[in-house]
Amino acid sequence: MGEQAKFGKGCHLHLIDGSAFIFRAYHALPPLTRKSDGLPIGAVAGFCNMLHRYVEGNTGPDAPTHVAVIFDHSGKSFRNDLYDQYKANRPPAPEDLRPQFPLTRDATRAFNIACKEIEGFEADDIIATLACQARDAGGRCTIISSDKDLMQLVGDGVEMLDAMKNKRIDSDGVVEKFGVGPDRVVDVQALAGDSVDNVPGAPGIGVKTAALLINEYGDLTSLLDRAEEIKQPKRRQTLIDNRAQIELSRQLVQLDCEMELDFSLESLEVQDPDPETLMHFLADMEFRTLTKRIAEQLGVEAPVIAEAAPAKTEAAAPDELPFDVDSYTCVSDAAALNEWVAKAHKRGWIAVDTETTGLNEMQVDLVGISLCVEAGEACYIPLTHKKGASDDLFGSDDLAEGQMGLNEALDILKPMLEDPAIIKIFQNAKYDCKIFKRYGVSVAPIDDTMLMSYAMNAGEHNHGMDVLSERYLSHNPISIKTLLGTGKSAITFDKVPLEDAVKYAAEDADITLRLWQKFKPQLHQKQVTTVYETLERPLVPVLSEMEMHGVLVDRDTLSRMSNSFAQKMAGFEAELHEMAGKPFNVQSPAQVGQILFEDMALEGGKKTKTGQWSTPADVLEDLAATHDFPARVLDYRQLQKLKSTYTDALQDHIDPDTGRVHTSYSQTGANTGRFSSNDPNLQNIPVRTEEGRRIREAFVAAEGNKLISLDYSQIELRILAHIAGIDTLKQAFRDGHDIHAMTASEMFDVPLDQMTPDVRRQAKAINFGVIYGISAFGLARNLRIPRGEAQDFINRYFERFPGIRTYMDDTKAFAKENLYVQTLFGRKIHMPQINAKGPHAGFAQRAAINAPIQGTAADIIRRAMVRMPEAIKDLPAKMLLQVHDELIFEVSEDAVEDTISVARDIMQGAAEPAIKLDVPLVVDAGIGDNWAEAH
Repeated sequence: MGEQAKFGKGCHLHLIDGSAFIFRAYHALPPLTRKSDGLPIGAVAGFCNMLHRYVEGNTGPDAPTHVAVIFDHSGKSFRNDLYDQYKANRPPAPEDLRPQFPLTRDATRAFNIACKEIEGFEADDIIATLACQARDAGGRCTIISSDKDLMQLVGDGVEMLDAMKNKRIDSDGVVEKFGVGPDRVVDVQALAGDSVDNVPGAPGIGVKTAALLINEYGDLTSLLDRAEEIKQPKRRQTLIDNRAQIELSRQLVQLDCEMELDFSLESLEVQDPDPETLMHFLADMEFRTLTKRIAEQLGVEAPVIAEAAPAKTEAAAPDELPFDVDSYTCVSDAAALNEWVAKAHKRGWIAVDTETTGLNEMQVDLVGISLCVEAGEACYIPLTHKKGASDDLFGSDDLAEGQMGLNEALDILKPMLEDPAIIKIFQNAKYDCKIFKRYGVSVAPIDDTMLMSYAMNAGEHNHGMDVLSERYLSHNPISIKTLLGTGKSAITFDKVPLEDAVKYAAEDADITLRLWQKFKPQLHQKQVTTVYETLERPLVPVLSEMEMHGVLVDRDTLSRMSNSFAQKMAGFEAELHEMAGKPFNVQSPAQVGQILFEDMALEGGKKTKTGQWSTPADVLEDLAATHDFPARVLDYRQLQKLKSTYTDALQDHIDPDTGRVHTSYSQTGANTGRFSSNDPNLQNIPVRTEEGRRIREAFVAAEGNKLISLDYSQIELRILAHIAGIDTLKQAFRDGHDIHAMTASEMFDVPLDQMTPDVRRQAKAINFGVIYGISAFGLARNLRIPRGEAQDFINRYFERFPGIRTYMDDTKAFAKENLYVQTLFGRKIHMPQINAKGPHAGFAQRAAINAPIQGTAADIIRRAMVRMPEAIKDLPAKMLLQVHDELIFEVSEDAVEDTISVARDIMQGAAEPAIKLDVPLVVDAGIGDNWAEAH
């Protein structure tokens, strides 16, 4: 993000008591577990609903400019040092609530709201410090909580809001609660004590009596100094005898308003949520209703959330060995390691797992390696664990004793890991193979239990080790968080004590081997062996090489774009202020809505449940056709998104050693076989606008090289023509016609030589829309035409191409009967929700219709990628990126044409010999010094 404006007059800070939200959510909803893995999520669901209601309800003129959710850090605070019995009476959190605490932090970040906690301090102290800072800076602060301890902060621009009762608490509200003003709340609490927090107070004195005494004597110090004047004997003696305890209680209840914070008020500026991040989190939690509702409000398509079967549907057989982590061994010398290598040679297979200092394969260090050749028999080879890690959070830079040298271990393992006669079994092999490659070891051949699961069960559940272990082995693995911790106090694996590391790491290898033994025969039983062997397993080394090579990114270009976008945004903001006739917050939907629907009196406005205007993209797009103001708001928002998500963020992803960006492709990221790209996501860079396309200018070729782009032309329409047997479309593709013009001619009876751009555009929207099951409403919005006219277009389309309707009906019927659909290459995409009722039904049916088409296209480009390294091995060319239907290469300038010729042949012939399509595959090529020029 760019530089933030100084917090001051006119700013409004909201501070949300995160712990209060969590416990209210936990007690408000019945127990709820995630169906895919049994994880308790009831409190997270309630927490997300509360956050969503909060976001929706705070868009008016009084909306916050800054916001944060403040959490209590686990562990003791400085108050425990003052009084070791502080909060000693509090029972531990319920078992099913504990794993949900970190998920609520993840939820807060998914909504793009600042999430803060500090070790050694309670949330109330952070809230107190921020509230005082906001007040001192001339701004306002609203504390969203009903916690009585926070009432001492109320006044002079600080108020509280009980969100559950929608009740605001000002100074008068504090007097109503405590009988004194906010400045004397601490005195009353010191006298009355608090049984919940185990604050002792003065025995026998409650809030009412405490308030009477404070009002009579002015303050606590005066009361205690003049205690002998009190006429009531018992009360007098209580105050005299317990003065030290009362003064201690005042220290316990007094909030710390002068904490040292590692963040500023400015950093808490309100931000819009990133739709992709939020949708991913909600889908991962399997919150179907909330996901759909928020997706509609954000104007994005909700992801399919599979209705997972009950956990443990394929539980381990009773005669399988139980897991015994205490039986695993630690290998610390060459003789012992050689014994394990000998076992691998004898068996012909070995499960392998690596432990590293993090997740960035290009930067992390190897810490240790675990091996398993028989279920229940596993070992861990520690290599770079640090000394003293068990006694000191940060440990020492010196290596712990009882470890082999890193080079010695790799020298022994390398021949076995590279031996073509021994199968190396991994869970997520690509990660481990990249780690080994950095240390000079080229692992092959491999098997991957994650990819086996994906080939068999895409759409049914995710494919991480913990899920697979619980579901198929009835075993809950050791959680990595129990070893590393979370948040700022988290350690890296090299600081984990060896005893704990052995149990955790060896267990991973043991689980991997057992999953492999269960999955390997099931591949054949479920008729997906070909999918795994031709589309999944061979891609691991291909993707590994692409990711490790990376793509060169020009930081200066990104920086210039960020500055340019910032200047344009400032210009748009000034223009909008001029249009509105007054200054306003362009980032506030409520303020934008007020100008549109009140000041300008435009139609089409939507209000939230609280009566505030909402201005999602779809509403602005409808208005932008006839009004400049909403069009300019869209321009501003688009630039803001490009700047924050791409031109700013991409700079942080440039590897300091290579100068390149190294994205990571997930083969299991989409049920249809499409890859997802992460850290950073290079598949969602916008291409529909000039500014979005400009971002690709920053992706450049190294000196003496060019980038070439090879892109399948209308591959999904071609597959549709083949699958649905539409003769007119097939012939048009064979003849090389403009398919959109041909469709328009067929539908609207317009000769090709009289085709207008507008008619062709309508046909193009229908062509692509029908594949994705577009509704009349959606088509009407895309074409900016009445819904009735859009429905007529769709009806006419099906009349002219009846094969499409037949394909749709047949596919839905097949899915409902079999609970899956499949691609032309045999990939099964499971559809557990296909028979659901209600709002999910339509989405599931559209997904079923599209999946065989999109999945077949994904399979084709996968087949091309598998063949590509061998085809270009003698050329000075590297395959860098895969983006949907496009492959990007970096090629020496003198080999551009040869590379295009070879790569195009591979891509255009990728379906064969498995499938002979009725239409040709066509690949368009582009060349440039950067990606924008090549695409």
